[in-house]
Amino acid sequence: MTKIKLASKRLNLRLIVVADLDAIHELHSLPETDTFNTLGIPENIQETKSIIEGWVKANNESEPKNLTFAIEQAVTKKFTGLIALKIGHKKFKNAEVWYKLHRDFWGKGFGTEALNAILTFGFEELKLHRIEAGCAVDNIGSIKVLEKVGMTKEGRKRQVLPLKSGWSDNFEYAILDTDKRKNHPPKNT
Repeated sequence: MTKIKLASKRLNLRLIVVADLDAIHELHSLPETDTFNTLGIPENIQETKSIIEGWVKANNESEPKNLTFAIEQAVTKKFTGLIALKIGHKKFKNAEVWYKLHRDFWGKGFGTEALNAILTFGFEELKLHRIEAGCAVDNIGSIKVLEKVGMTKEGRKRQVLPLKSGWSDNFEYAILDTDKRKNHPPKNT
């Protein structure tokens, strides 16, 4: 599975490699991207390296359960963020997605575009039935992205996210392979 590359109109998604360390460290070090993230700002680049080494190892398993992609702009190859798919048990045909975009690319539709590419991959290539996502209830940007692709808000978990600002509730979203997707480009024929 290490050869997975996904593309959309403006973006390429490729599995991360250790050479992405500097870009990922910068992303994780931004206070704005840390606001609704439980990972926290790394103390140093070595901490980031230990995190991404685990992600790279997981990407290279014969049957990976966690796939972490770098989001790059198609033309410039500029690192824009991360998106990942945590694949559940085969019997349930489900997965969870998470993403984190660099603040310079917020509000430009890149999150929606990257998420649509992952949903297409999950439903069409992996033959998943359900893809879930969660986000802090105050994370308006992420809520908009999830709803733009057609994910349904299914519930709210109380005080489950340990954020810097304190415990936060989390909205639970999901989309099924049978649901109508929004902002989804037609299949290539």
